[in-house]
Amino acid sequence: MLTRRNLMAAAPAAALATAAAGTAAKAQGGNSAPAFTPFRFGVLSDPQFAPVVPNEQGTRFYANSLWKLNEAIAELNKHADLEFVVTLGDIIDRHWESYNHILPVYDRLQHKKHFVLGNHDYDYAAEWIPSVARTVGMPAPYYDFSFKGVRFIALDGNDVSTFGPPKGDPRRELAAERLAKLKESGAANAQSWNGSLSDKQFAWLDERLTDAQAAGERAIVLCHYPVYPANEHNLWDSERIVELVKRHPHCAAWFNGHNHAGNYGAVGNQHFVNFCGMVDTPDTSCFAIVSVHADRIEIQGFGREENRVLALMV
Repeated sequence: MLTRRNLMAAAPAAALATAAAGTAAKAQGGNSAPAFTPFRFGVLSDPQFAPVVPNEQGTRFYANSLWKLNEAIAELNKHADLEFVVTLGDIIDRHWESYNHILPVYDRLQHKKHFVLGNHDYDYAAEWIPSVARTVGMPAPYYDFSFKGVRFIALDGNDVSTFGPPKGDPRRELAAERLAKLKESGAANAQSWNGSLSDKQFAWLDERLTDAQAAGERAIVLCHYPVYPANEHNLWDSERIVELVKRHPHCAAWFNGHNHAGNYGAVGNQHFVNFCGMVDTPDTSCFAIVSVHADRIEIQGFGREENRVLALMV
């Protein structure tokens, strides 16, 4: 177990293999597609920093996330081959001023940064809501980018929620309706701290997945919230999202945070990985390095994060 005292001294797992098999020969003509070039990136989730004491239950150590993040970044900086580092939401826990403390720590990262936003990233005065994506350097609340044959699709699970849209936005009224309907059904994820996609973003996700397939790319979805397996932390509209993902078999994985304990599920060759929350525990961190190969995704976990090998459809 990696702790504050031994995190930086601990030797990481053996270097992940870099060789990757070429893709299968085309059905017609016998020609092979170009070989897939493996690459690696870092994953952080739920630092949830705030300059406050731990919660009464002793399960959230908000202020400790500054040194945890600092040491995680120091470790990630040792891996010069990382292409970028993704944070899967809940950068802060509360108070707009918390960004002034934690974003300078991110400035020490020597790799490109990508963020998605979580529910706690909106826990401050409503007038600041329109500024949060720009403040953390996101191009938009949801966006996509391609890298070496993989389309990364970053979603905004706060799109239709009781806290994400600005006050007076009709999405807040829609969120109240969706939440009330879920509560009536007794759904475990009928929680005010969850959210959902607007129909506009849902259609955009379908379009981006379709576009990735047309470009011959795999897809990895990045979101703060889980959608599978069933869990109280899941997006309110998780069922329709899973059905959409299943219609796009080239979508290899869904990566998320939010459930700090971590979780995993699979539907066929599609993997749903819930990364652990950094804010939990007083002295144990968690983060990961992900290696993408033609036939698998390898996750090298640090601290509380597990090692995983996810087989891919070839």
